[in-house]
Amino acid sequence: MRYIPHTSQDIEEMLTAVGVDSVNDLFAVIPDECRLDRALDLPEPLNEWELTANVQDLAAKNGTTAHGASFLGAGCYDHYVPAVVKTLMSRAEFVTAYTPYQPESSQGTLQAIYEYQTLVARLLGMDVANASMYDGASALAEAVLMALRIKGGGVVAVSRAVQPQYRDVVATYLEPGGFGVVELPVASDGRTDLSALSGIDKPAAVVVQSPNFFGCIEDLKAVARAAHKCDALCITSFTEPLAWGILKNPGGFGADIVCGEGRSFGLSRYGGGMSLGMFAAKREFVRSMPGRLVGKTVDREGQRGFVLTLSTREQHIRREKATSNICSNQSLCALGAAIYMACLGKTGIRELARINVNKAAYLKDQLTSAGCEIPFSAPTFNEFIVRYPAVFDLAAHPDFTLGIPLGRWYPELADCHLVCATETASKHTMDSLAGEVAACRKR
Repeated sequence: MRYIPHTSQDIEEMLTAVGVDSVNDLFAVIPDECRLDRALDLPEPLNEWELTANVQDLAAKNGTTAHGASFLGAGCYDHYVPAVVKTLMSRAEFVTAYTPYQPESSQGTLQAIYEYQTLVARLLGMDVANASMYDGASALAEAVLMALRIKGGGVVAVSRAVQPQYRDVVATYLEPGGFGVVELPVASDGRTDLSALSGIDKPAAVVVQSPNFFGCIEDLKAVARAAHKCDALCITSFTEPLAWGILKNPGGFGADIVCGEGRSFGLSRYGGGMSLGMFAAKREFVRSMPGRLVGKTVDREGQRGFVLTLSTREQHIRREKATSNICSNQSLCALGAAIYMACLGKTGIRELARINVNKAAYLKDQLTSAGCEIPFSAPTFNEFIVRYPAVFDLAAHPDFTLGIPLGRWYPELADCHLVCATETASKHTMDSLAGEVAACRKR
């Protein structure tokens, strides 16, 4: 009963109510050749403590950062999460809150979203931010669709240095509409080669990521200038929002739309999730933004109140008027990010960003001294590309997760890894990795 709540009597009553004789009749529309005609091949059932022990044994086979050093990044970064974030996020009024359709009974949730929007807009240097989106990849895809709406169609120029999985999501979104995507190549220093724009006829948008997938910091001033010169919107994406704690924000360089992944702000990695899509734009484009926007107003008694000022998704308005049909906000995740940003403050975020820069620079110097090659010369934030010496056997060092191999997406970098160092990387761990590399070259 704990795992299968419906009794035989429950099932009989439901079948009678819908007018069929058996559960199988509910699937009669599925051809016989597509249906399994035997019982599932499952092991014998376990009691609760046996099941718990079995799951723990399976979990013990997974490698975790608790049992080794990880230098993985590429959009999912190992950051310390202050205890206050998890504590406040776990309060029942936030965890159980649903979409705030009724503002009179959802003032706490609406205010939290409003504070989040304000903090994101300030962080990114933009006029307005929405209530958040699913993740960084879908936020970028929605940004591209927004640009196409504003420009009335056309092609989109996307840097090859944008996170590869983000580019896949963009292509998936655009394919049904027949919109074209043109890739901008990567220059020898690891940044986007903007000269390729001259060969593209009237692009609707130019998309770059900064810091890009290789960790390189793009010249956003040059990107915005090049985009606007060909009458395209400038879209800046990111996977590491912490970078804007020390770098000049995209809005300061003239970006039209800024979007990316906000998981670094107070959200643990949890094996790949949960995620948070940040999305902001210039005020002039607010009517074309996807998702929802919380605003502040006053009631008839002059008291401050919060409302859904804009809500242009398909569930709220006529389909032909909607800006998106899949853009629900991540309220709890956005709350966590807001708590994190408020907890650290501008000074704390800047200091943490500086620590990340310094940690990565130290690791880069140590690996270079140990005999590794750094292919790209552009300045980086907290990750970079490294080419380990040929004599260094990566498989012989199970205590280190030595970065992400790049051959899957960049054949020309098949012998390279993307390495990341955040505030959680200790000097001892970084020295140990460099020492292992140096020792292999001396053998």
